[in-house]
Amino acid sequence: MSLVPTGDLVARAAAEHSCVTAFNVITLEHAEGIVTGAEAAGRPVILQISENAVGYHGGRLTPLALAASSIAQTATVDVALHLDHVTDIGLLHQAADAGFSSVMFDAGALSYADNLAATASAARWAHEAGLWIEAELGYVGGKPDSPASAHAEGVRTDPAEAADYVARTGVDALAVAVGSSHAMTERSAALDHTLIARLRETVPVPLVLHGSSGVPDAELRAAVLAGMVKINIGTALNISLTHTVRDVLLREPALTDPRKYLGPARDAVVTTVRDVLTVLAT
Repeated sequence: MSLVPTGDLVARAAAEHSCVTAFNVITLEHAEGIVTGAEAAGRPVILQISENAVGYHGGRLTPLALAASSIAQTATVDVALHLDHVTDIGLLHQAADAGFSSVMFDAGALSYADNLAATASAARWAHEAGLWIEAELGYVGGKPDSPASAHAEGVRTDPAEAADYVARTGVDALAVAVGSSHAMTERSAALDHTLIARLRETVPVPLVLHGSSGVPDAELRAAVLAGMVKINIGTALNISLTHTVRDVLLREPALTDPRKYLGPARDAVVTTVRDVLTVLAT
């Protein structure tokens, strides 16, 4: 058990009618905490690095990717490395050389025709490079280029259109809009489980739920039962990490050694990951 392809983890989860969870990595502490939490839960996990995280690191993909890969290679559970929400073709073309086995290409802000054309081109390149590729259809809330509400009229993924999209692009998985939103800090999202079931019946590839941090436990479990296979979580980790840093520094404002607050923050990430994976395993 160590670094494995994302496609293998997703295929295994789909065959078992379960799910695999992908957690966003921004710092080394995120990656360490995610893998330790997965080990505590005894569950496989996907480390995903977004285009925004790469931007935070000055546009340099390789340093964070190498660090995440190194942590994965010594893990006692299966860990995959995924490049998330890529809009930049140049970044997409760095994925294979940086050690990623998969990528999510995000053309969701484009019209259907332009999304289809761009994603089909990205999928052809990804498959030639040996990469598993995920795309998105519909508008998951919480992104600057999407409607304000995940419940606005016309934003959810249409099953027939999704089937056509997958057939014409050749993607390996599809992120769908079913009521979740990115960057939610409260767990109050209500998902459309009937739509999830319809998408599962219509779409021939695994379904992905973005914005899962804002989804309550019972809703997440129901979404997996309805057909979701890959569950993406990011904001929940940032809440745990940031709240812990804030609490430590409020208690000890004279602290200057970052290990004294980043260490407990990393431990908080461990707990959050373990708890999420335990919920999704039940």
